[in-house]
Amino acid sequence: MLTVEKLHSAYGRIEVLHGIDLQVKSGEIVTVVGANGAGKTTLLKCLSGTQPVTSGQIDFRGEVITAVPAFKRLERGLAQSPEGRQIFTNLSVEENLRLGAFLFSDDRVDADMQDAFTMFPILKEKRNLMAGGLSGGQQQMLAIARALMGRPHCLLLDEPSMGLAPLLVAQIFEVVESLKARDVTVLLVEQNAFGALKIADRGYVMETGQVTMSGPASELIADPRIREAYLGI
Repeated sequence: MLTVEKLHSAYGRIEVLHGIDLQVKSGEIVTVVGANGAGKTTLLKCLSGTQPVTSGQIDFRGEVITAVPAFKRLERGLAQSPEGRQIFTNLSVEENLRLGAFLFSDDRVDADMQDAFTMFPILKEKRNLMAGGLSGGQQQMLAIARALMGRPHCLLLDEPSMGLAPLLVAQIFEVVESLKARDVTVLLVEQNAFGALKIADRGYVMETGQVTMSGPASELIADPRIREAYLGI
């Protein structure tokens, strides 16, 4: 589904990604974990097309998309739910969802919205309210639902649990896990390493712009180095 080879990216003269190699197979949940400043968000921005790549290659569903504009990546089925949610606070919940479906004008848009309401019933209850009035957890649900309105083959999720109470974190991770049944492949970036690795098939550990470890999530979660550095065990 997604292959990243020797990916480099910089902010000005400061390089922040130093040759990332990564693969996501169709139907997988793959997580990228690491501390603040590891380059996880920059990696997702490179994949979605909002951060320039200085060298390396991104291949999505058999096509090189390294230089493809962000909106065309969405057309090809690569969508992102960004860090910090970035919903449109002065628009209603329903308007936010319809903006997520801006590529489409067919009858499926209403069906997609009903799917979103089934996944997140609270959004249906608040569909006519301003998105800025939602709680943090509800805004995160809206951000994920808005990305899914683009009918992605692969969803890039950036820190969906950030700032949420533990009960809501568990709910968000349950939703992410359920996306497999909807044939949505997920690349999940998370600081909550334990929660992310529990639901993932495979994982990558990033430190200072490099992948330092990778493997099946079950092996990473049992690795003493991961347990000490990221799980506090």
